[in-house]
Amino acid sequence: MSYGWPILSTVTFLPLVGALLIFALRGNDESTYRNARYIALWTTLITFAISLLLWRDFDPETAQFQFVELRPWLGPITFHMGLDGISMPFVVLTTLLLPLTILSSFGAIKDRVKEFMIAFLVLETLMLGVFCSLDLVMFYLFFEGGLIPMFLIIGIWGGPRRVYSSFKFFLYTLAGSLLMLLAIMAMYWEAGTTNIPALLAHDFPPEMQTWLWFAFLASFAVKLPMWPVHTWLPDAHVEAPTAGSVILAGILLKLGGYGFLRFSIPMFPLASAEFAPLIFALSVIAIIYTSLVALAQTDMKKLIAYSSVAHMGFVTIGIFTLTMQGLQGGIFLMLSHGIVSAGLFLCVGVVYDRMPTHEISVFGGLVNRMPLYAAVFMIFTLANVGLPGTTGFVGEFLSLLGAFEVNTWVALFATTGIILSAGYSLWLYRRIIFGVITNPALKAIKDLSWREVAVMVPLIFITIWFGFHPNPVLDVSAVSVEALMADFKASVAAAEQARFALAP
Repeated sequence: MSYGWPILSTVTFLPLVGALLIFALRGNDESTYRNARYIALWTTLITFAISLLLWRDFDPETAQFQFVELRPWLGPITFHMGLDGISMPFVVLTTLLLPLTILSSFGAIKDRVKEFMIAFLVLETLMLGVFCSLDLVMFYLFFEGGLIPMFLIIGIWGGPRRVYSSFKFFLYTLAGSLLMLLAIMAMYWEAGTTNIPALLAHDFPPEMQTWLWFAFLASFAVKLPMWPVHTWLPDAHVEAPTAGSVILAGILLKLGGYGFLRFSIPMFPLASAEFAPLIFALSVIAIIYTSLVALAQTDMKKLIAYSSVAHMGFVTIGIFTLTMQGLQGGIFLMLSHGIVSAGLFLCVGVVYDRMPTHEISVFGGLVNRMPLYAAVFMIFTLANVGLPGTTGFVGEFLSLLGAFEVNTWVALFATTGIILSAGYSLWLYRRIIFGVITNPALKAIKDLSWREVAVMVPLIFITIWFGFHPNPVLDVSAVSVEALMADFKASVAAAEQARFALAP
């Protein structure tokens, strides 16, 4: 469906309008802060509503890009935006989490509120731009631009070691992306364009594909993050404010997986086929190693951060199986993890607002004072484990199905991660929720407020609803995934035929 107005640009850049309105506010009193909060909340809610129009009018029967906007910009670089079945769900995930994140920060952030809200609105525009871009340079600008507001969010509103963590986050992700910039320049010199649909149809030489694939891997592996370049994530989560952790785990980690789906596999199919075993090896190590490390954590945020690395291992295994189940499982698991990890970090934020610490040893027996909180935390914990009836089960099950089809050993070792996940998740829940209250400060702790309930309920509903009824998400991406697989198989088959023809 075509609109009489550029709906995709509106969704992407509307948060900037809200940021400008907040910037125009004068004063630093409580009234100004309240106005800033509500401007940010209403801006993100309107953006989410418009994204639902995109979802409603998206045609899942075609793999073509939809809602396309194309205008000249900087010489050969065009302003080119569009969505397909792979990017559409991530746009809705982004617009859904932002208003919940803004609402969750109403009572938590009391200093520099205007700047905090501006940072999140700018970050929303940059994240949406990544998923909507159909020009490689545009993609890179949005992809790298997201570092700046998150760097500020961690560095200004974070914990005691916030400066160290923010610089570590920035340097890790920037270093990997510089190699991707060199690859983008090489692709332009080879293909003569930065247009993504044109590059998807271009046949890069096999030798060049290898170098380009590794250059993109350097960026996406850090962003995801994959083992062994994951060490920035636990530090960033521990020091980030709750809202920062929600967006970092819920959306920013998904940029790496989206990059594999958009660039690595369709543009460099021969290299992807050749180095899939490398991805499997790194993913299995990530699942087992980080799960064992999670078992030893004493900080709630660090435990959930290591859990995120392990779950992203399932995502990369699913994606690089290059099977229908694996690819759809990887996409679904990224969306599921975006919801579930957001819920878990919000649960940590609830007790952090009451007791300014996330050390596990401080808590215990919370069910006696916070029964509603215990129920909410239980739902997200079980979804993180992958209990049937939650979104976590659907994504992990499909990813493992794809792995069993390709390599049973990979599937076997990856499955141990589910057992370990149950171990550290249930241990955390038992340690915090059950038992008797031994800390006197916990005896007066209050249960969830109406605002916290309003934040949690949509995430709980999505976690359970799509756990039982995943088809709306799977159907949106099905045709695009099939087209991706068909192009990949055709490229590999053509290369095999050429190699056979050249053989003596």
